[in-house]
Amino acid sequence: MFSERTILFLSDIVEDIDRLLGFVDGMDAEALDADERTLLAVERLFQRITEAVIQIGPEDMAQIGPDLPVRNIRGLGNRLRHDYRNIDPILLLRIARIELPALRAAAERALSK
Repeated sequence: MFSERTILFLSDIVEDIDRLLGFVDGMDAEALDADERTLLAVERLFQRITEAVIQIGPEDMAQIGPDLPVRNIRGLGNRLRHDYRNIDPILLLRIARIELPALRAAAERALSK
């Protein structure tokens, strides 16, 4: 159903979300902000995830997760690349814990087809 390229990006999304959630497990925003290595790793993983969504493209993403906020995902990637000085760790944790599980589940469903 999906191209090999899309399947690779979906696999990356699943793996990177798992890594990211593992990094922030048990952390609050203050702890994340104080741990520079983890914060930088989390930001980089978000960049990779958002880039994978962009590379998959809007048509395939509409099939993969019609209810996913793809525009917001793309917007986060842009903020991480261009407005990185103003990224709030509270926002990153909220997105990680609330939004990423839905994206991961959609990617897993698409991979299982």
